[in-house]
Order: sequence, then structure tokens, then C-alpha cells
Amino acid sequence: MPPLLPLPPPAMSPESRPPILQSKLFWVGILYFAQGFPMGMFYDVFPVYFRQQGVNLSEIGFLSLLGLAWTLKFLWAPAIDHFRHHRRWMAAADLGMGLVALSLAIHADFGPWVWVTVALFTLLSATNDIATDGYTIERLERQELGLANGLRIGLYRVGMLAAGAVLMLSDWLGWAGSYASAAALSCLLALVVLQAPREQPAPSNTDSATNSAIREELADLLRRPLALAAIIGLFLVAVALADISLHFSRHYPNFWLYGIALGALPPLLVLLHQLPERPEQHHQRAAVRGPLFGALLELFGRPAMLPVALFILTFKLGDTAMGFMVKPFWVDAGFSASEIGLVSVNVGLALSVAGGVVGGWLTDRLGIFHGLWLLGLTQALSNLGYAAVAWWLPLGDGAVLGDLERLALYSASGLESFTGGLGTGAFLAFLMAIVDRRRAATEYALLSSLFALSRSLAGWGGGFGAESWGYAPFFLFTFFLSFPAYLLLPWVYQMLSRTESGAKGGQ
Repeated sequence: MPPLLPLPPPAMSPESRPPILQSKLFWVGILYFAQGFPMGMFYDVFPVYFRQQGVNLSEIGFLSLLGLAWTLKFLWAPAIDHFRHHRRWMAAADLGMGLVALSLAIHADFGPWVWVTVALFTLLSATNDIATDGYTIERLERQELGLANGLRIGLYRVGMLAAGAVLMLSDWLGWAGSYASAAALSCLLALVVLQAPREQPAPSNTDSATNSAIREELADLLRRPLALAAIIGLFLVAVALADISLHFSRHYPNFWLYGIALGALPPLLVLLHQLPERPEQHHQRAAVRGPLFGALLELFGRPAMLPVALFILTFKLGDTAMGFMVKPFWVDAGFSASEIGLVSVNVGLALSVAGGVVGGWLTDRLGIFHGLWLLGLTQALSNLGYAAVAWWLPLGDGAVLGDLERLALYSASGLESFTGGLGTGAFLAFLMAIVDRRRAATEYALLSSLFALSRSLAGWGGGFGAESWGYAPFFLFTFFLSFPAYLLLPWVYQMLSRTESGAKGGQ
């Protein structure tokens, strides 16, 4: 594979590098700062920019669906796992996001092209996530996850703080200058990540062996109708999610009737006309070890994985449903972009950093399971603060907020930010604990894609909820969305116990 970027100068040997550059935690911080910055741009900068351009709430909720790249990133995660060179993938994605931000700076007006640009931005950010997560998980031991995730959340939030600074600059430099500063930072990060320690060596494997494994995997899937149906069903779900954003099915009558029929045909033919059978154990081994769909089949073939997947979808549902409407709420309450950037973004993210560090520390001491339900409860309770403030504050043209009203909103924002960091610390430690480190990038991409799916759909639905009900009833509703995940905790406990015993057995 040709290099994604020109190769950097020869790296120093590990022994000659300064101690700080050899530290795992140092690079965890740097890489997750680079991962957090584009997320901050998407969730903190773009909604304010859109609202100031007069975009209505339902369309801002639609913006959340442009983040579907974070949901579908598992589709190209196996390629990154296979071709390796994680640092080059990260650098190329950072450079690409810098060019996108530069295009927004040059054409800082609003039009249909902006939606395409934002979609490209999220695609590059999702690719950066895959490479960063795979690189990091391979380098960390299980006993390092709590502290590393606390630091990871902290520097991730600092990256979002940088996006808050970009938002504040829009009041002084205009949106063109604001986006130009974002472009400069992204390009700088592209250079920095290339200096990270080299990746773990890839397993010895030849191209011919890989091609043979792919052929064997595909042949095996053609002998397993249920597995084939699962793969086709997953592809149809991806098409459906894209259709929610692009609405291409409206131009083709009976699109979904034909699509589902065509999708059901191959598994049905395999079921009716079975190819010569081979031992079932070999079928499972060939498919599960395959380079294309092996991680997917193996992961979702584990006991209790279905309820665990539902837990991942719903654990932060209340948090994410409210999150995309918070910035428009601040705008409608009469706050300027610089004040939103200072209080809601910068101060809020600083509190998230503290929450993430405390959450990681508590997770190490309480254990991942106890950290999940206890810290998850605190993040749910914080939604009530925003609901109470939304009932009290006057909104609309001519509304004037006194010092007490401002203090109340500042307090609700700070509480939500700190407790959100607490819950995220335990949640990310849980995701990292249950992946197979041999396929870390692919499996973590699959699991984080489930979380991204709930985030995108909750943000999309949040626009309709806030517009139809008003902010206060909607924020109250998000509090109750936090609790379905608690019904799934017994299966979460089983999964954690099984992976912990497996890790001890492998030592």
C-alpha cells in the first residue's frame, strides 16, 4: 500500500528518545486531544454556527445524522487493522480535516455545500478514531485502563476545549478567521502524531495467505445462511441510516421492497441449495478468523453479546439526547458565541476533564461494573438541573437574564459536564475491557459504532422533541431515557466476568 503521507525523517531509536516521548500516557493524551478537537467542532462549533445562520432546530437535529460516519466506521476498520500504519492514518485524517476547515474559512457563507463538507469532516474524524483507538488499545495493559482512560477523557476534553476557543474567536475574527485557526491546528496535529512510537509489528502474514483467508472466509459464509443474512442485514441497516440523511429512496418507488427482497434472496438460495458440507467446527473457525467479517461474527457470537450491545446503545442515551440541544438553548437564552464558548464549552469541558479523571480513578477502585451503574446514575441526575433551569428562564426576543438566572444556568452546565465525564470514564473502560486486543481497532470500532448510532439518532430525535415540546419538558424526558440500560446490567456483569477470567487465563 503506498504511504498516505510522505514518510517523516528517520525516527530516533526508542533508547535515544526523551523519556516523555517514550511514555504511553503522554501519547494517550496527545492522540486523544487530536481526537477530541474535531468532535468539539462538530458538537460545539457547528450547531452555534448553524443557529446563528437562522437554521431551525429540526435541521440542526438533522446535523447530528451527518455524524453517521462514527456509526458506520466499523465498515472500514478492518482495512486499518490489516494495513496497519496507524500513525499515517491519523496524520492523513488530521490533514484532511484541516483542508475541510480551510474550505469553510474561504467560503464562510451558508449553503447546501456546507452539509457535504460537514459529512466529509465526520468521515475523516471517524477514520482518525479507528486508528487512534486501535493504536492505543494495543499499547495498554488491562490494569492501565482506568488511569489511561481518565487521562484519555481529560485530554479528549481539552481537545474539545480548543474547539471552544475556535468558537470564541468567531466573535472577534468572524467565522472565516475562526475556521482558519481550526485548519492550522489540525495540520499541526498531523505533524505531531507522526512522532508517536511505532506501531506494534504486524503478525507475520503474506499477501497470498491473506487472499487465501479471504477466499476461504467468503466460501464459508456461502455455506452459512444465518451468517450471510446477518451480513446483508447489517449492510441494509447502513443503507437505511444513510437514507435518513440523504432521502434517496424518495426518488425510487418501492426502493425498500426491492432492496429487502434482493437482500433476502442470497441466504434463501443458500438455505435451499446447500453447498457440500464441511465439519461445522471448521465452518465457524474459517468465518470467525476471516479478515473481512471475522471480528463481527466472533464478537456477536459471544454469550450475552446481544443484551450487552443494547446496553452500549442505551447507557448514555439520556445524556446524548439532551446534548445536541444544549447549545441552541444557550443561543435562544440570549448568550453570545463567545460567552457560550467560555462557559458552556471551555469551563464545561474543564469540568468534564476533572470528571473523567475522577471517573477513571473511581473505576479503578470500585471496579468497572460498580463504576458503570454508580457513575451512570450521577450523569442521569444532572439532566434534571437543565430541566429546572429551562422551566425558570425566560426565552425569546427581548428576554433579559439577571445575575441569578445566569448563575443557575452556569451551575446546571457545570454539573452536567462534570457528571458526564464521570459516566464516560467508566463506560470507555468497559468498552476497552471487553475487546480482543488482537483485533483491537476493528472490535472497538464495532462497539463504539453502537454508541455513535445512539448518539446520532438521539441527537436527530432531540431536534424534533425540543421543537415540539419546548426545552424544559424535553430535558425532563431525557432523564428517564437514562434508565432502560440498568435492566441490562446482569448481562454486563457476565461479560466482564468472562473477559476478566479469560485475561487471567491468557497470562
